[in-house]
Amino acid sequence: MAAGARMHADEADTDESLVEALIRAQFPQWAGLPVTRVVSAGTDNAMYRLGDGMTVRLPRIPGAAADVAKENRWLPHLAPHLPLDVPEPLAQGVPGDGFPYPWSVYRWLDGENLFDAPVTDLREAAVGLGRFVAALRGVDAAGAPVSFRGGPVATRDEGVRAAIRDLGADGTHDAEAATALWEETLRLPQWDGAPAWLHGDLLPGNLLARDGRLRAVIDFGGVGAGDPACDTMAAWTLLTAGTRGAFREAAGADDATWARGRGWALCFGLTAEHYYRETNPVLAAVAHRTVVEVLAEYRRAG
Repeated sequence: MAAGARMHADEADTDESLVEALIRAQFPQWAGLPVTRVVSAGTDNAMYRLGDGMTVRLPRIPGAAADVAKENRWLPHLAPHLPLDVPEPLAQGVPGDGFPYPWSVYRWLDGENLFDAPVTDLREAAVGLGRFVAALRGVDAAGAPVSFRGGPVATRDEGVRAAIRDLGADGTHDAEAATALWEETLRLPQWDGAPAWLHGDLLPGNLLARDGRLRAVIDFGGVGAGDPACDTMAAWTLLTAGTRGAFREAAGADDATWARGRGWALCFGLTAEHYYRETNPVLAAVAHRTVVEVLAEYRRAG
């Protein structure tokens, strides 16, 4: 995706000079450090490297602005319980210099995201990610905010059906199979346990590898409590038929959770490809692959 490409009608403009001004006004101890845009397929935040050891994260849209305080509040609480590295907040900025939202400074995490640099051993990564999901779910969720994907997937019905209609009409996906699986998903029993912590957005771009091995999980904007099935959608957004079982075992997902997770994967894949196929081809490609993997598994099972 090109640097600075716009994906949303209400997206705030950012550039290096804005970040330099914000740092100079609010954190003068870091003024003068070089600022470099980090090109990524992220949709809600713009990222800039600050010096060698920090990153600045600016919300692109109003909906992401509320995540700033949430991440600064909860990441230090969650980090000690997790088996993979996560972002470490260093400072929280306020609106200024024409930028309308709060923003954050984090410690820089070395690594290549899995959009750009696939891991060398996908099965090992599947186990590591499954253990991360299980560890996150095991943290006490008392007082946790609600994740944006924490409720029933049925709340996305209108958007999913619109995506099926359009992506089926142009031959991108099999509308009949997608509709059948979606309607099966809507009939599944819903989560009736206590809310559990979930990341909410375990996509390849939010996973970092170093030396070919999964090392870190980033972008906790969707973190919160809800149905833990959402985090199992990584089985289809990232993994293959031959490695999903290793992830499932490590994550400890029962049959009902797995089925709801597949529904979440279908929901993500259809709606993200539908929305981003013109403005974010990298994310749209991940979404397309997700739908292909889900429907292939559905056909094999049926």
